[in-house]
Amino acid sequence: MNHVIVTDEDAARVIKLRRPEKKNAITQGMYAEMSHAIDTAQNNPAIRCLIITGASGVFTAGNDLEDFQNASEGTGQRPINAVKFMYSLVQNTKPLIAAVDGIAIGIGTTMIFHCDYVIASTTAAFSTPFIHLGLVPEGGSSLLAPATMGHQKAFAMLLMGRSVSAEEAEVAGFVNAVVPPGHTEIEAFKVARDICALPPEAVAVSRKLLKPPPEEILRRIDQESHLFGERLASPEAIAAFKSFFERRRA
Repeated sequence: MNHVIVTDEDAARVIKLRRPEKKNAITQGMYAEMSHAIDTAQNNPAIRCLIITGASGVFTAGNDLEDFQNASEGTGQRPINAVKFMYSLVQNTKPLIAAVDGIAIGIGTTMIFHCDYVIASTTAAFSTPFIHLGLVPEGGSSLLAPATMGHQKAFAMLLMGRSVSAEEAEVAGFVNAVVPPGHTEIEAFKVARDICALPPEAVAVSRKLLKPPPEEILRRIDQESHLFGERLASPEAIAAFKSFFERRRA
């Protein structure tokens, strides 16, 4: 079954996570499909922007931890497809819109900091509970989150694992609009139409000016990935993963 549905609607490429039985938890195969969808849009002038969304009621529960553990076991490294997806986000040159209806955990929140416009439902909640697994922030979030929301709020989210509501995220600056449940995709398409009506070259140049240099973000991702790999092999992380899977089996 295909858990990532990619469609081109007018001038927007829509990347939809569709794994409802697992709350859209992301596998390495799903990372590869999302990367491909982003990468192949770059040289396609017919695609003016990207929308990433999940099923109504959930964005993503983050990594599928069993798949993640299987992919990283014995390597001491973060699984390669996850890293490639992060690179695709950074190297993307098209405006990226997120429609977040429900939970956005781990990478679900991390990818939001790479988006240009974020619409969340009132039921959305953002969290990065890496610390509870003995791990560290990922995907450039240790650079982008403090730049967006300030050190103190980023500390509470990234270091303490505290959840942020849609309304709090709007105040913090990484959500543009909060809408009723079931309306995020509708609003995302409205934003996409507005963007696609603008001069494309001016949009591309202006977007580039607004964002940190890709090389800076990629260096941080590489640094995070190295430390993430070290942490995976740490006694803290091993114990945390063991406890997680024991709770799941109970």
